[in-house]
Amino acid sequence: MKTDILVIGAGPVGLFTVFEAGLLGLKCTLIDNLDKPGGQCAELYPDKPIFDIPGVPFQTAQEHVDALLKQIEPFDYELVLNERVESMKEVDNGWEVITNNNNKFDCSNVFIAAGAGSFEPIKPNLDCNFSNLENKKIFYSIKDKNLFKNKRVAIFGGGDSALDWTVELEKIGANVSLIHRRDAFRGAPDTEATVRDLHKHNKIKLLTPYIIKDIKGSEDIECITIFNADTKEDSEIEADYILFFYGLNKKLGPINDWSLELAGNKIKVNTENFETDREGIFAVGDINTYPGKLNLILSGFHETTLAVQKAFQRVNPGERVPFGYTTSSTKLHEKLGFSDNK
Repeated sequence: MKTDILVIGAGPVGLFTVFEAGLLGLKCTLIDNLDKPGGQCAELYPDKPIFDIPGVPFQTAQEHVDALLKQIEPFDYELVLNERVESMKEVDNGWEVITNNNNKFDCSNVFIAAGAGSFEPIKPNLDCNFSNLENKKIFYSIKDKNLFKNKRVAIFGGGDSALDWTVELEKIGANVSLIHRRDAFRGAPDTEATVRDLHKHNKIKLLTPYIIKDIKGSEDIECITIFNADTKEDSEIEADYILFFYGLNKKLGPINDWSLELAGNKIKVNTENFETDREGIFAVGDINTYPGKLNLILSGFHETTLAVQKAFQRVNPGERVPFGYTTSSTKLHEKLGFSDNK
């Protein structure tokens, strides 16, 4: 299969690459090891609110993904799900990419838009076996917050996810207990202040400094034992559901084997076109690093827009990159299926 740009990762930045490439007449193929587009936005926090997309005061992460999918409908692209890129080989001024299902793609450009790389949740280290409760009563992310409506929910963690979901679930009537190993949090100060105010007014329970010690129950959560680090005493709490927000183990996976210049778990790029140290391979979004890098979706949109300009030149050597404003270009209006008469 041949394509102009092969995009590794179908998160927001990968999806927006299709739009920018489509404006220049380039075709994209997106590959993602998840079973749906949207990356972490769709997989880990679809109901989480996003406030910093220009011109959009508020939308959930899933609504953002849906809007991006709607935006790229006018363009021809392929979406390959449940597959992972295993290897890349340079061939004839381009790349041959092979997936774990042994599908081969010939492309002029590779865009790595893999977010934080592959990830798995950090789980509590307990003597008890609680695996039979996972994805039933114990979760590491929230896909449908309505599952917890009017339920007793024990949240463990001290970062943004723990704080954000404490606030969000309280809004829908959940009886939330937030448990953390110390009386200080790593999340946004404003959200922490909101959580403490909810506790002050008895709308949630804030339990610090506690760590989880045991979970009793095989088909349901019978009780949870927590240990107070100050008093050295155990106590028990009850919950219908447990949410662990201890963070993610982030791994680059096969990216480590692609001979790209790395800085930790990030891929180094230049800031002219966000190309790596290998010509024709670009890294956009949270997967890359450069001086002044900010891990924002907004930044990823900027990065892939400039990277697509260089990709066009590689597909069409010697041609000037066409430029036009979507507000006034009739050619772009035709590509987007827009008419003033509509």
